[in-house]
Amino acid sequence: MTHLTKFALPAALVLLPTLASAQEADTTPLNEDIGFIFTTFMFLVSGFLVFFMAAGFAMLEAGLVRGKNVTMQLTKNMALFSLASIFYYVLGYNLMYPGDGWSIDGLLGAFSITSLEPVGLEGAEPDLTYASVGSDFFFQLMFCAATASIVSGALAERIKLWPFLAFTIVLTAVIYPIQASWKWGGGFLDAAGFQDFAGSTVVHSVGGWAALVGAIILGPRIGKYAKDGRVTPFPGSNLALATLGTFILWLGWFGFNGGSQLYMDTAGNVADISRIFSNTNTAAAAGAVAALILTQLMYNKPDLTMILNGALAGLVSITAEPLAPSLIEATLIGAVGGVIVVFTVPLLDKLKIDDVVGAIPVHLFAGIWGTIAVAFTNSDANILTQLYAIVVVGVFVSAASAVVWLLLKAIMGLRVDEEAEINGLDTTELGMEAYPEFTRS
Repeated sequence: MTHLTKFALPAALVLLPTLASAQEADTTPLNEDIGFIFTTFMFLVSGFLVFFMAAGFAMLEAGLVRGKNVTMQLTKNMALFSLASIFYYVLGYNLMYPGDGWSIDGLLGAFSITSLEPVGLEGAEPDLTYASVGSDFFFQLMFCAATASIVSGALAERIKLWPFLAFTIVLTAVIYPIQASWKWGGGFLDAAGFQDFAGSTVVHSVGGWAALVGAIILGPRIGKYAKDGRVTPFPGSNLALATLGTFILWLGWFGFNGGSQLYMDTAGNVADISRIFSNTNTAAAAGAVAALILTQLMYNKPDLTMILNGALAGLVSITAEPLAPSLIEATLIGAVGGVIVVFTVPLLDKLKIDDVVGAIPVHLFAGIWGTIAVAFTNSDANILTQLYAIVVVGVFVSAASAVVWLLLKAIMGLRVDEEAEINGLDTTELGMEAYPEFTRS
């Protein structure tokens, strides 16, 4: 033992209680704020993941449309996310979360602009049992933007840019927030006991209903359906991009469902988030496998586009309740979603409803299934209440969307002319091609 150690050790032992007391005093404020800090951090990280889903939607759509329309899809995805980011704070967020400021109690939220906490919480008294307003707004915005992305793919290759963007503004500022307030804002559906953990109905079916109504009003692409009932396939431009987009969406869904736990302030909440991640992943995998096997049986060869949408349908299906199911139950829920896609894609073709990327089967039909499936794993859910909410949201979104689409059709026109559609929207609407080296001599 050196002389330094000989004298330092007793001194340290003497000072240890004092150091411990100082450490305890220093960490007391942190202990009071720890739930606020960790939940805020969870919202931010989950929001980053859901934001990345915007890239997933863009890549999926770019891969599934024809080469002459790729630039238009990328433009729409950039613009819709940017518009949602603005109009959701201008009007949507407080419509969705009115707190005590309902315009009509339980039915219509507050018409006001979102405000954040002051810098450094200077003079503010935040709710330390939850998270910062900024993180909650950021997280919820990503859900709102995802709803608009669903509509983009379904109506591709024949809709004009500016009417679509006008619809996006109304959808993200008014239609989506109003119906979301009925559940997540503490409105009448929440009071009735409706269960929708992360949005199979509140997010996905809303985008699906808006897309379905838009597709019916817009009509199919030229040459898609023959008079004798034959369906002409229009292969996508880049299945590698579509596959990349699907994996990006799969990744983003961990934030979508995991962040919807809403709290990361206890060991129990953290354990539940890990359970949500596991169930979300297995549902996606089961949807993909179900589509893989079913297309092999039905068409004698697997269909990649069905497999991609099968994975997405599995994700949509588990979104309404990713916490309560066991892994086996989550697998079954996701697999049914994959089966739904394989059967409903040709069903829409029989009805001559042209959905370019399969968004309606994935987000609407699988969203309905996922909402119903909650009653099988969550004892707090009632199947009649789940069905009631599906109908209420479906009627409201369909009616509101129809009004907006028809007004836009009368005022601006929705569809490009025949020549523009045949030549492609990239050159006729934008004057810019995604793959000029393949389309020019």
